[in-house]
Amino acid sequence: MNDYSTVNILDMIDAIGEDALHDILSDFSCPKNQEIEMFVKNNAIDFAKRKISITYFVIDHESGEIVSIFALTHKALDINKDALSATSKKKLSRYAQFDENSQSYTVSAFLIAQFGKNYAVPQPEDWNGIRLMEKAFETLGKVQREIGGGVVYLECEDNAHLLKFYQNENNRFHSFSERFSETDQTKYIQLLRFF
Repeated sequence: MNDYSTVNILDMIDAIGEDALHDILSDFSCPKNQEIEMFVKNNAIDFAKRKISITYFVIDHESGEIVSIFALTHKALDINKDALSATSKKKLSRYAQFDENSQSYTVSAFLIAQFGKNYAVPQPEDWNGIRLMEKAFETLGKVQREIGGGVVYLECEDNAHLLKFYQNENNRFHSFSERFSETDQTKYIQLLRFF
């Protein structure tokens, strides 16, 4: 099994410089999700410098290539109490404020903003989305230890394959709402997980 390192984009900028990193990222390819590809090529560096979100590169030790990325940030989230099971309400109440008027919880959640493979490089046989999610949660675990928190949130297109992946027994996300984006005319399913 290959070894993989997770590298913060800011550390990469410090190590090789912004221009060199931009050149490397210009080859990033994610044909299954053009939004991720465009983010990596056009926004990842700027968003990191502005502290909007931090992108992490998963690097294969054997090839030295970036095989995947994920981007993390935090976001205030409102969750209607009717969207949650009794168990989820109990867990969420440890991290959230409940508003009687709106009958919703407000929580500061970790957001997995981007998540995908780099198809510009050969994908190692032992690398997959479950392992990428493990890397994301390793990083979130370090952040949680420093600042607290316990809710992770993401959105994905209303796609059966994606939903099955995020809600499987390894990833354990649960849908709680949806939103429709007028910009890209797409319905997104909102999912959360406790950790």
